[in-house]
Amino acid sequence: MIVPEIASGAAPELDPLRAACDAVVRRLAVSGARSLVVLGSDSLTMDYNSPVRVSFSRWGLPETPGEPPSLPLSLSVGAWLLNRAFVPVSAITPRFTTIAQSAPVEECAALAARLGSDGPWALLAMGDGSARRGVGAPGYDDPRALSYDQSIERALAAADLDALRGLDPALAAELMVAGRAPWQVLAAAAAGGTWRATMEYSDAPHGVAYFVASWELAR
Repeated sequence: MIVPEIASGAAPELDPLRAACDAVVRRLAVSGARSLVVLGSDSLTMDYNSPVRVSFSRWGLPETPGEPPSLPLSLSVGAWLLNRAFVPVSAITPRFTTIAQSAPVEECAALAARLGSDGPWALLAMGDGSARRGVGAPGYDDPRALSYDQSIERALAAADLDALRGLDPALAAELMVAGRAPWQVLAAAAAGGTWRATMEYSDAPHGVAYFVASWELAR
């Protein structure tokens, strides 16, 4: 829904979400990082080597045949956000990685340990909250979804690493939370730092929770 061509008539409702994403991505671009890891969830943990291709063909948008293999949805949205925010390729080099949706917290920590680079690097962790926020949600209504999303919002807004590490994978799967594993990779990658967190957006349009948060190392 964040891609206007897919959201169609509902696109204006998500304008504030897109604006928050643009602000955060532009902040990453001028952060001084030499590389940027775009991390999302999928069925498998996998690195995607350049060249890569954004694809939304499953959602009705045209696709050019004969191009490099397409990225999964989470990374396609991440790459779309980078392109939308005009991140200069010469200033920061993106890498694309997925973490398995079912990965336990230990696997998330292991991935975080190998994501870093020799120089300063940044992480764009893609993933939304519960898709069960109300009867019109993709997964219909679940009374547990609101409190779970509120715990995620508090953790992201406060850079609470312990709270993110403590997210229950089984409950996340039941609530259709796509961001649980990427957030636990984020928590592991951020260990040892003192972070200044800003929550740019938190809402659940169309029954899906979206959070846009920015973490910067405290100087």
